[in-house]
Amino acid sequence: MTSNINVVHKDFIITRFLVFLMAAACGITVANLYYAQPLLSEIARTFQISQAYIGLLAMLTQIGYAMGMLFLLPLGDIRERRSFIVFMLFMAACALLLMSASFNIGMLFFAAFAVGFASISPQLIIPFAAQLASPKERGRVIGTIMSGLLIGILVSRTFSGIIGVAFGWRIVYISAAVMMLILAISLKKLLPLSEPVLDINYVNLLRSLWGIVNNEPVLREASFTGAMMFAGFSVFWTSLVFLLESSVYNLGAQAAGMFGLVGVVGALAASLVGRMADKKSPRFTLRIAIIICILSYVCLWFLGFKLMGLVIGVILLDLGTQSGQVSNQTRIFDLNPKANNRINTVFMFSYFMGGAAGSIIGAYSWSYFGWNGVCVSGLMFEIIAAVIYFRGRKNN
Repeated sequence: MTSNINVVHKDFIITRFLVFLMAAACGITVANLYYAQPLLSEIARTFQISQAYIGLLAMLTQIGYAMGMLFLLPLGDIRERRSFIVFMLFMAACALLLMSASFNIGMLFFAAFAVGFASISPQLIIPFAAQLASPKERGRVIGTIMSGLLIGILVSRTFSGIIGVAFGWRIVYISAAVMMLILAISLKKLLPLSEPVLDINYVNLLRSLWGIVNNEPVLREASFTGAMMFAGFSVFWTSLVFLLESSVYNLGAQAAGMFGLVGVVGALAASLVGRMADKKSPRFTLRIAIIICILSYVCLWFLGFKLMGLVIGVILLDLGTQSGQVSNQTRIFDLNPKANNRINTVFMFSYFMGGAAGSIIGAYSWSYFGWNGVCVSGLMFEIIAAVIYFRGRKNN
């Protein structure tokens, strides 16, 4: 195996504008995974299926994203990244159009998986930005881009809630497809060319993932804690629309979407977390993030039937989850710069498999145990993350 260091890093200086563009691209693209969440009840009514069964839609999108990262994301180490990013944006547009045209539940579930599978470009952009940034600014750059990512996740719910109520859920996906095409054109013009960092065939590239996992205890810990924290996050957001439509609130998809704006408070803190990780340590900020997530579920459990309690819980959960992801990714991108895409593959595959588990468990917890079941499920995931964190102290 021979390495071929990316020459763009020597000559290209990452500007604030480019960081902002990359953050926007990550946010707009990752939104594809979450448009359905405020619309689950409406989509369930369209296809005449139960609330528990429609939870599979959110799960399949996140499994698709995890599979896309496992089988496609490592190619970022052996392909020219700008062209690869643009190609994946085009494929995401096609998947979104298929979603909008679905006429039966089988086609809908397949399209949901395809949307996730094709929407991996944010995870190509993040390690690209980490390599372009100087070591002293890496935490800030990752934090800024991760702010864009989480804002995209949260605002996606607001966008789909408002547009879905006004024009129907299919228009949400048509609009998203148009945005993917606009992004593809913009990034084709503005991103720098990036040569491959490795000369290795695809099969050996995938095989090398196991070696990386086996040799990097910090990566294993970060992957497990990230998976559990994102599972807890997904439990809440999959179940929120059902709570809001219940007799407690008598609200709907638009209200669920508006809660995304509440969570932006947490997303905006990501760049601050990145700076704190640069000054202290990402492990320190991870510990704080886990504690915040546990407190969020305590608040949601005891005060979730009151609007103010629900708002505070949302802010804490989004802040903790986002802080945890920034902290974990700052840690893993310091491990081996030549393997950033594969390291990110392992982390994000674990992260979204956790999210997929949280999505389906959230839907089933609500269906069979109500809000108490949702909160117990989410809290258990966060406690598992805390146990993994404290058992991993010897790693760094």
